[in-house]
Amino acid sequence: MSVNELKEKLAQVEQEAFKDLESLDSMHLLENIRLKYLGQKGALTEVLRGLGQLSKEERPLFGQLANQIKEKIQEALEKQRLVLEQKELQAKLSTEKIDITLPAIGNKLGHVHPLTQISNEIISIFGGMGFTAVEGPEIETDYYNFDALNTPADHPARDSQDTFYTNIGPQILLRSHTSCVQLRALEKQKPPIRIISLGRVYRNEEVTARKYPLFHQTDGILIDQNVTFGQLKGVLNEFIRILFGRPLKTRFRPDFFPFTEPSAELDSECLFCSGSGCRTCGHRGWLELLGCGMVDPNVLAEANIDPEKYSGFAWGMGVERFAMLKYGINDIRHLYSSDLRFLEQF
Repeated sequence: MSVNELKEKLAQVEQEAFKDLESLDSMHLLENIRLKYLGQKGALTEVLRGLGQLSKEERPLFGQLANQIKEKIQEALEKQRLVLEQKELQAKLSTEKIDITLPAIGNKLGHVHPLTQISNEIISIFGGMGFTAVEGPEIETDYYNFDALNTPADHPARDSQDTFYTNIGPQILLRSHTSCVQLRALEKQKPPIRIISLGRVYRNEEVTARKYPLFHQTDGILIDQNVTFGQLKGVLNEFIRILFGRPLKTRFRPDFFPFTEPSAELDSECLFCSGSGCRTCGHRGWLELLGCGMVDPNVLAEANIDPEKYSGFAWGMGVERFAMLKYGINDIRHLYSSDLRFLEQF
């Protein structure tokens, strides 16, 4: 193909491109026009493939002419893009007018999360009994999480099937309870001591309506001279009475925890059937609320507190469990769903 024929094709491409641009009426079609003439398979690219048929002297001149036409088409595309954008803006302004005389749409008020509500209430109730809230790290060592709490090396809770270990080190883990916070406090304070610790804990558990690998726990401990199990019962029964707004029948069942001796599970009469038996309590009439007991002397000794002189009691309870009981929530997953239909009830 001669240079004149290629020049005619260039002129034809330029003419057709400008003609298409003049009739253009949408941004979507603008991109189609760009691809039609300047794309890898576009008309201008097809003409440029004919450069190989020209002599060395003709190629630079023809290439220069092709670039000039390419720049003209690009400038026309950009100009048309600005025109179309302005048209679309005007169309939106004419159809999406704002009536400034209408009342303003007020900001929607948020809600305090039920877990935050119950946590604040727990801290307030125990605060009224003289307990001070303390905090500690969520990433712990197995010493504070297990060893210092009298948990033997072969205890099932120390297995990776129950506890989340980290890659920071072989003895670094996500705390599985907040009792380790209490031990850190005992190392720094001298009796008499009344503290509670509340925060997130982590356990390698399957997600169900009753279990979640992340949850919140409250632990409390009292250390003084001549502390008795009767005082523990009095504190916990009073807490239950204030939290639920009425006294409930309770019972203490013997149990085992490495850091308390003797140990017990505290049950209360079912809040939903008043002890007559229902689906919630498994028709037993009782609901398990928390674990508790007298602080094991080994734990006191580990914190450099003389177990011959001092004694104490401790308890641990899941915050989610109390929230579910108080607010009638039947699935723990609702507390972590961020579903406004659920949260706006509180």
